[in-house]
Amino acid sequence: MARKTANDDPLAPVTVAVGQEDLLLDRAVREVVAAAKAADADTDVRDLTPDQLQPGTLAELTSPSLFAERKVVVVRNAQDLSADTVKDVKAYIGSPAEEITLVLLHAGGAKGKGLLDAARKAGAREVACPKMTKPADRLAFVRGEFRSLGRSATPEACQALCDAIGSDLRELASAVSQLVADVEGTIDEAIVGRYYTGRAEASSFTVADRAVEGRTAEALEALRWSLSTGVAPVMITSALAQGVRAIGKLSSARGGRPADLARELGMPPWKIDRVRQQMRGWTPDGVAVALRAVAEADAGVKGGGDDPEYALEKAVVVIARAARSRGRA
Repeated sequence: MARKTANDDPLAPVTVAVGQEDLLLDRAVREVVAAAKAADADTDVRDLTPDQLQPGTLAELTSPSLFAERKVVVVRNAQDLSADTVKDVKAYIGSPAEEITLVLLHAGGAKGKGLLDAARKAGAREVACPKMTKPADRLAFVRGEFRSLGRSATPEACQALCDAIGSDLRELASAVSQLVADVEGTIDEAIVGRYYTGRAEASSFTVADRAVEGRTAEALEALRWSLSTGVAPVMITSALAQGVRAIGKLSSARGGRPADLARELGMPPWKIDRVRQQMRGWTPDGVAVALRAVAEADAGVKGGGDDPEYALEKAVVVIARAARSRGRA
């Protein structure tokens, strides 16, 4: 979810939403507009792009009104404003008008940094809207979505939803809303599977999970479905590598509580429990064989072989066989 500064009043004179995550930027705007309309249903909202905010435009929009109406002025892509317009905005944020809330959406990079620095120096309310590139961030986002809607979901359900939907926050938020609207009680992994079966089967992580569990036929089925629905082969090799490495890490770690192991290995506690179940048939030699298979598949899908699909199928078979190596010992 978007992070905010200590000044968390959406009706602060100036709000800067910083980052490149469109969903969070839009939510920052909606929050301000909703607060303004709650205070005055007739609030005038102006949503502007850089080319619409010319020198002098801001002064015109924020000039005193005979009717003292409340206004929200939203400026998108503020980093792209012209130098003359930036001067106008800097002058305004130094002495903002009453009953007017200015919302600046800024990408947060080096471009236009002077305007962002000026807003911060003036004490503007800030909402951080960073692009969520890490799986852990998206997982935290999904958990937060369920909490904000007053519902509980198991850690496995949250992970399954991320695996099924992917990295698009809008789709993740929509999926959470759909589940909350349709399902009563705690949402678990089985429920997510029922709602998003087609997408979950296409997940690279589903391929990896079935392979490290030694379920060859199911892993191959998931692999073929993934490839047929456009999952990139390199994503599948990455998931296979993560799955095998998790087995190796946990098998070489000292025993302990999931929370302690989680800190030691950098995994969430629920992941520790899942990997413990998956590693029952593994041996150290099996892990070594599987890692070599993943490395060969990775080379194969990156141009080192003629048939990436065959390279992946071969890796899946080898990994699934290695998962049952203890039983054959």
